[in-house]
Amino acid sequence: MTQRCNWVSSEALAQYHDTEWGVPSRDDQHLFEMLVLEGAQAGLSWSTILNKRAGYRRAFADFDIDKVAAFTSRHVDALIADESIVRHRGKIEAAILNARAVQQIQTEHGSLANFVWSFVDDTPIQNEWASYKHAPASTEVSDALSKALKRYGCKFVGSTICYAFMQAVGMVNDHETNCMCRERCISLGKKARRRKAE
Repeated sequence: MTQRCNWVSSEALAQYHDTEWGVPSRDDQHLFEMLVLEGAQAGLSWSTILNKRAGYRRAFADFDIDKVAAFTSRHVDALIADESIVRHRGKIEAAILNARAVQQIQTEHGSLANFVWSFVDDTPIQNEWASYKHAPASTEVSDALSKALKRYGCKFVGSTICYAFMQAVGMVNDHETNCMCRERCISLGKKARRRKAE
């Protein structure tokens, strides 16, 4: 029997868990996508966001950072009327503000990846939870990342959101100890670390 983390309760969640969650990512476009989606999740379930992911990709120019940064108030009005995403003005405006902040981060740090991964010294944190219920909602690292993003003007990047982002992009491996994906993510983390060193 296939063993997954105990939060996996649907086919969509299983697909996300098996292929993406915890896999180290250093692609700025993907990192920006996850930053927006984790912020959009605030107060909602991750299943809701996954079900709207295709809508988000269409509405936010496939998360092209420069394109989203150029969105205007007219775009905001159109997005608020778009039922394929979460129609929350604050979250929509935050995505645009965050794209502009990411541009600044890229200018100063070379990439969004360089910036966020510096908080874990370019090495995924490997936790050992028998049950995902033991995983924290936030940590000192997510606190620091949250504060740093806010200094650049980012919104909807509280510490809990930042920790979920870190889990999603493989900065921290919170797969349960008996999960079939745990060792693969550990291995990918080591490979990513070696590539960075080269």
